[in-house]
Amino acid sequence: MEDGILHSKLTVVDGVWSVIGSSNFDHRSILFNDEVDAVVLGRDTAAQLEASFEKEEQAARPITREEWEDRPITQRLREVYAHLLTNLL
Repeated sequence: MEDGILHSKLTVVDGVWSVIGSSNFDHRSILFNDEVDAVVLGRDTAAQLEASFEKEEQAARPITREEWEDRPITQRLREVYAHLLTNLL
């Protein structure tokens, strides 16, 4: 069994400035969703976040093009349906 998906967004700039949160760069996140982000200045926090990211990256499993193209039809239909609703949600 796999652990799951890490969905938070993380940025570390120059080992000092860190941002972690849930915001996406789309109109829903910016205008309508109750997204939360934390901005932290400090080398210790930046180093901890970078180490955490590297640990997650080590545990990640790449998805090959073949796996993506061979995903079940039920999953593809859910994706199409969800895409149709994106502007309504």
